[in-house]
Amino acid sequence: MTATVPTQTGARTVRAGSPGAARGPRRTGRIRRTALPYLLLLPALLLELLVHLVPMVIGIVMSFKELTQFFIRDWGAAPWSGLDNYRMSVDFDAPVGEALLHSFAVTVGFTLLSVGLCWLIGTAAAVCMQDTFRGRGLLRALFLVPYALPVYAAVITWVFMFQHDNGLVNHVLHDQLHLTDKPSFWLIGDNSFWALLTVSVWKGWPFAFLIVMAGLQNIPRELYEAAALDGAGMRQQIRRITLPSLRPVNQVLVLVLFLWTFNDFNTPYVLFGKAAPEAADLISVHIYQASFVTWNFGTGSAMSVLLLLFLLVVTGGYLLLTSRGRRAADV
Repeated sequence: MTATVPTQTGARTVRAGSPGAARGPRRTGRIRRTALPYLLLLPALLLELLVHLVPMVIGIVMSFKELTQFFIRDWGAAPWSGLDNYRMSVDFDAPVGEALLHSFAVTVGFTLLSVGLCWLIGTAAAVCMQDTFRGRGLLRALFLVPYALPVYAAVITWVFMFQHDNGLVNHVLHDQLHLTDKPSFWLIGDNSFWALLTVSVWKGWPFAFLIVMAGLQNIPRELYEAAALDGAGMRQQIRRITLPSLRPVNQVLVLVLFLWTFNDFNTPYVLFGKAAPEAADLISVHIYQASFVTWNFGTGSAMSVLLLLFLLVVTGGYLLLTSRGRRAADV
């Protein structure tokens, strides 16, 4: 059986079963198979564009406008201010810049302590849960409860526990253990920083425990058995085997914990409300107050862009250092 196929120079006859007859349908099927994954990803990409990228671009545009409560109805009519919002935010001699610098310092200290404690507690718990014993599955499930609970429910529970008169924390520390002379105010003053740190660590260490526990499953047990035969104790095994083997896992874990903690808004907002104490004035809540309390959305947007740039620089530097460390270790 033959078929006439039009070409640029005329028409040619193609016999059925020849390579030229099947080339067209085969090429079309290959194109369809190649395009199918992208078509399946298209809805997710469009949703990501609408949810994240579009608000980000709008926020960057707002940072160059003098957007106050007078232009809420039609923010496009707000006059352009250029870099004035950025100059005001980084002018540390002025009240706005000084408050932002204080909030940034509090956030850095809080993040370093929270990430360090979360990693330390999570790693210690994961190492202890490696050996088989009765009730290990139940303990693993209990350890993950703080991470599985909804943020608002968990933090509101801590709000009641930190109450001055009838809170569980003061009842244990003052009434039962007699560690304090009088009940403490945990949600105001300098103690608010430690209250926020306690809630953050309680909520974040199970995630570190889960990730480290998964990483420990990839370490062969034969390494520990050989080290034990050579006379290495538990401390030497952790130092020489566990921590070096967990280096790739810890690099990703520390970065994720850092970004989550530095940007955390739900925990301080539910714990303190709109007006966080000065000792616990995290930068996320500070930007919220600058935008929605003082109604200066231009300045708040400029602070958000500065925060984004800072996190990008820190993330890029961290990835660069860790990649160089991996290459040096491989060599």
